[in-house]
Amino acid sequence: MSQFDNVSVIKKANVYFEGKVSSRTVVLSDGTTKTLGFMQPGEFVFDTSKKELMELLGGQWDILLPGESEWKTFNAGESFNVDANVSFKVKVSDFADYCCSYTD
Repeated sequence: MSQFDNVSVIKKANVYFEGKVSSRTVVLSDGTTKTLGFMQPGEFVFDTSKKELMELLGGQWDILLPGESEWKTFNAGESFNVDANVSFKVKVSDFADYCCSYTD
């Protein structure tokens, strides 16, 4: 899906890691939420409270998922799932444009 129709956007940005990661929350008509974000180069650790589907829209990132010992590289158009209540690591060498969908 390349666009979301009939949504509300929270104007205030979510800003993390001294401004190297930012996102905006999008609320769909059925009440589900997504975030559209951008990451600058760096290494980050994210904690989840819900299950997440992470879709890379542009750029590249290396991901270390919980319980795994090897980093995996993802390119634009690829995605991965993360369970609720875990942490995962992200390394970005250039940029990463992403969409995070929250699921139950």
